[in-house]
Amino acid sequence: MEPARTLAEALAGETVVLDGGLSNQLTAQGCDLSDDLWSARLLADGPEQIEAAHTAYVRAGAQVLITAGYQATFEGFARRGVSGRAAAGLLARSVELARRVGAAAEHEVWVAASVGPYGAMLADGSEYRGRYGVPVRELERFHRPRIEALAAAGPDVLALETVPDTDEAEALLRAVEGGGVPVWLSYSVAGERTRAGQPLAEAFALAAGVDEVIAVGINCCAPADADRAVEIAASVTGKPVVVYPNSGEGWDARSRSWHGDATFDPARVRAWRAAGARLVGGCCRVGPADIARLGAAMTG
Repeated sequence: MEPARTLAEALAGETVVLDGGLSNQLTAQGCDLSDDLWSARLLADGPEQIEAAHTAYVRAGAQVLITAGYQATFEGFARRGVSGRAAAGLLARSVELARRVGAAAEHEVWVAASVGPYGAMLADGSEYRGRYGVPVRELERFHRPRIEALAAAGPDVLALETVPDTDEAEALLRAVEGGGVPVWLSYSVAGERTRAGQPLAEAFALAAGVDEVIAVGINCCAPADADRAVEIAASVTGKPVVVYPNSGEGWDARSRSWHGDATFDPARVRAWRAAGARLVGGCCRVGPADIARLGAAMTG
């Protein structure tokens, strides 16, 4: 169902359920994501798989679908011989696939175009460290063309997600200024700091006065780290908070594998909502069943 309200309007009066990890659902469907382009490869080679993954989350109750654009960049596609024009078409396709699934749903579904960090393009785990040694101006130059291409495709919001440090946040906020599309900004964190080590209060403050930002928060982190981060984000910015942590398992970038136990507990949503969270869901290794349980915990 096409949403009758903007996402910002919905957040003013309710808590909205995000989807979970796209990559783990694609893997569950039998897709090979070992390529450096990760899920973005399927925009060209298997768009029907992306649609199927989005559909699984809508059936689980997700009201926001995050697109397969996280690792989709002009630079990454160029390394595969994809022209700039064709790459722009694939970025637009990421929005179109989610929109098509949302239109067929029985409830309102908003589309969030994923804008992953610079480190995701490097495909070496840099997004979990930040501090790339790249000036803010260069990071802005990297992000701007992709943001413009995604905005032109008509998403409801741009998800500036898994941001590891304040340098990249500053670059992203510059790139979206005056673009006409609302955004949320979410950091990847460890404890009460960004992955690069900056205090979260300072990191969230960057978005406090930016009109384009309709929500600020965290994603791709341990569930336990989300609790305090939600409180800080709400108190610093006064904006709705977005929170979608990982399952709690740890990612080994060298072996490209997960280890440890899952600690994602949908019951945490009650505390998150009380602290100011208005967009809640899951990231890596959080699947449709978890999202369904999260939705049930909200209504229960």
